[in-house]
Amino acid sequence: MSNGLVDVFVRFNITGLSPDSQEDEAGIKQAAEIKALIDQEVKNGIPSHRIILGGFSQGGALSLYTALTTHQKLAGVVALSCWLPLRASFPQGPISGVNKDIAVLQCHGDSDPLVPLMFGSLTVEKLKSMINPANVTFKTYAGMMHSSSLEEMMDVKQFIDKYLPPLD
Repeated sequence: MSNGLVDVFVRFNITGLSPDSQEDEAGIKQAAEIKALIDQEVKNGIPSHRIILGGFSQGGALSLYTALTTHQKLAGVVALSCWLPLRASFPQGPISGVNKDIAVLQCHGDSDPLVPLMFGSLTVEKLKSMINPANVTFKTYAGMMHSSSLEEMMDVKQFIDKYLPPLD
């Protein structure tokens, strides 16, 4: 049986870093086929509600997109220094999918020059309109650029401990 940890490298094209930049819709949807990996973990005996998706930058963006479009109920999403891709393709109000109550930890440095904090702020606003806003946590880190910090990793650990408690 798998331990439930899967490391995947996925990529899609980024054509610009502004809220109105054109997005690589085909590439994002193709990269979101990590859904097949979730299905494989379920076949290996890991219940989908014990799976947390997570990533940094493009990986975080893809984790958010996948969680909001998959048919598997997930435990949560850790989204670091990222944005919600194809945000205009989602409904203006609450989603009706299995992950409408999913827990999201979104973290962002306030000095990120690659994915500006504004992207994180726009994403959290959109998420809170789509899923249960009580389950969306947005943390910012003073002086952090497009990187990570010990404080952020401790917040990630606390999130994982909360939403994936040990099985007795």
